[in-house]
Amino acid sequence: MPDKHVNWFALEKACAKDGCPVCTIVRERSARYIDNMLFEHVSDRGFRERYRNSLGFCAAHARSLESYRDGLAVAILGEDILSHVLPDLKKGRPTKVRGKCPACEETERVEREFLGFLAESADGDLRDFFCASEGLCVPHYRQLTAQNRRTPSWLKEFHEKKFTLLLARTRAFIECSAWGRQDDFAALSPEDKVVWKEIARTLRGEAD
Repeated sequence: MPDKHVNWFALEKACAKDGCPVCTIVRERSARYIDNMLFEHVSDRGFRERYRNSLGFCAAHARSLESYRDGLAVAILGEDILSHVLPDLKKGRPTKVRGKCPACEETERVEREFLGFLAESADGDLRDFFCASEGLCVPHYRQLTAQNRRTPSWLKEFHEKKFTLLLARTRAFIECSAWGRQDDFAALSPEDKVVWKEIARTLRGEAD
């Protein structure tokens, strides 16, 4: 399929997994970005300046550094930041943040790229495999509608149906959880018995 865009294949692969496809892509691309950064860009002056200006990664991306095996690269970056902020810490004054977390910037770029691609795609095959997935989380659907002038009708209908059904299932779970309705709760499907997990995941997204 030489006419297919690389993003098409990335979405196809992500749609075969649980959860929001764009969250899946962002999570994988973010991990790849940090891994490449540790391997290739620790000695890059431009990156080091950006990293220093933002005082390192945000809490979520900084936490992920512990999962990588390149301890030397993490130590070099940490030494740079602590050396930068220590004089201000000793003087009891805040260090000015002059930039945004580089990993967050990369995340936002990937989100814009794939949400734009999805909103502009008229490919029937893409529509088929996307509609067989869980679809977008609420944050990514809101972002898609905000950054694009027009939301394709099929995409709009799919998500409105998905969110409406999720709301109805959540309300049924709440009602069946009332005292004295143990039999009604027992009759719920296994998925509906844990729908609270699904609505929490759908509302927050899982990009990080």
